[in-house]
Amino acid sequence: MTYVGHRAPALSEPGAPRATAPAPLRDVVAAYVGLTKPRVIELLLLTTVPVMFFAAGGVPDLRLVLATVVGGTLSAGSASALNCVYDRDIDEQMRRTRRRAIPRHIVTPRAALTFGVVLGVLATAILYVWVNPLSAVLSLVAECFYLFVYTMLLKRRTTQNIVWGGLAGCFPALIGWTAVTDELAWTPVVLFLVVFFWTPPHTWALALRYREDYAGVDVPMLPVVAPAEVVGRQIVLYSWVMVATSLLLWPVAHTGWVYPVVAVGLGAVFLVQAHRMWSRSRGTEDLGVIKPMTLFHASNLYLSLLFVAVALDPLLTR
Repeated sequence: MTYVGHRAPALSEPGAPRATAPAPLRDVVAAYVGLTKPRVIELLLLTTVPVMFFAAGGVPDLRLVLATVVGGTLSAGSASALNCVYDRDIDEQMRRTRRRAIPRHIVTPRAALTFGVVLGVLATAILYVWVNPLSAVLSLVAECFYLFVYTMLLKRRTTQNIVWGGLAGCFPALIGWTAVTDELAWTPVVLFLVVFFWTPPHTWALALRYREDYAGVDVPMLPVVAPAEVVGRQIVLYSWVMVATSLLLWPVAHTGWVYPVVAVGLGAVFLVQAHRMWSRSRGTEDLGVIKPMTLFHASNLYLSLLFVAVALDPLLTR
């Protein structure tokens, strides 16, 4: 079955609502910052910088780290801003997103579009000049994939939206590696896959919490079209594959003892949380019983600490 969501109105739509009075400068600045989705940027940088430490076998050139962080931040911010432009019709209706800048009419769609494009150009230029062309290309590919494949093609049409659309969020692991080495290798590919298999449990837990929002705007997230127990089972399956993939880094990259010890411990905790949520979902759709946000927060902590271990391993064991 094909799901088709609402199409965003044209940028020049005459009936678009307007703010009745100019917003204070502080609110406008905050609105533009909000368009970049800073919390998403934090997670992306968390999978970029530690990989740079691992690739360097210690502390990388701090000027290179700064250039990569600035370029990566602008690239992720650009993708998020352009996503907000395209999804502004459903953002106005969803409880989780209706306070964003465009639904509140603090920033116009045209201004947000310009902002997003400018950020993307700056990001590509910074990465190309001060990092290397390969990292710049990977960043641009990730941004285009997020906008054109996930946002425009998959999100409103299939329950597999976040599975394949989540590939865009895996690229920082590659970019962090290529920023230091100027080449690809199996090590960053393993970390790329860890993030790939982490994304569905992370996102489906959040989507389960806000499934009524997604259902109201015809976005077919898995928790919208499947019972909570089915979602829980899928989360468990992806979690097992994620943990198994994380352990591959040990033999592939010949890590020291820090990474595998942390990966095993974190993986065990995460699997317990995933199985508990699945168990709570059996025979009920009551979110108060299922507690999906418990797993969502656990997923954030898992990824953060795992990549901290990636950064610390060469510092402590080499």
